[in-house]
Amino acid sequence: MGVKKIGDIVMVQLSDVDSNIYLIGDTVVDTGVGFNFIRLRDVLRVFKMPMDTVKNILNTHYHFDHIGGNGYFTAAQIAIHEADAPVLENGDAETSVAEFFGGNMHKMKVARKLKDGDVVKMGAREFQVVHTPGHTPGSICLYDKKDKTLISGDTVFANGVGRTDLPGGDFDQLKGSLQRLSKMDVQKILPGHGSVVEKDGTKVIGNLLKAAKPLGEDEEIDAFDNPV
Repeated sequence: MGVKKIGDIVMVQLSDVDSNIYLIGDTVVDTGVGFNFIRLRDVLRVFKMPMDTVKNILNTHYHFDHIGGNGYFTAAQIAIHEADAPVLENGDAETSVAEFFGGNMHKMKVARKLKDGDVVKMGAREFQVVHTPGHTPGSICLYDKKDKTLISGDTVFANGVGRTDLPGGDFDQLKGSLQRLSKMDVQKILPGHGSVVEKDGTKVIGNLLKAAKPLGEDEEIDAFDNPV
């Protein structure tokens, strides 16, 4: 397990199968698979953020390793892009790949269905919702223009891009999303898995865009063994 502070953002890495979890104000961005509840609870206590005081959950997309812990935050309202919301609302285990992780998918109430360009306030920050389909139809990134920070979900990582061979994946859409991100002024990238990019985020995205190939081609970069 690892915990890292990036300014006023706390990044929690619980295990290899969990997504990165970000704590910002009274909001949690992604919640992992949910199997490491005790660890997450203890981290939240250290930062004086008991689980029942979390008001908002923001999911970057519908895969189970990002949404499986939603139910532990009993007082929180869930926000996710409108294109991914039905998977949560219907408890769709197949599309969310819950069974791959050994999890049970339950129906979840979505309080806010996000759209491209929406603004989400978290703590003292304001993030713009950037719709970046490809990994899933409703994948999003969150962009803080003031300090050029991008919370990128599974669209882009420090050394790779999101896979598109899972339900709802589309490589052409992912490439279009990467092209859009490559035109933004990004310094830090806070990804859904792996390490943070501390600087030159736009350059990193541009390089990954040039190298990106559909899963299965010889030069495909950073192909993950597990769904991410």
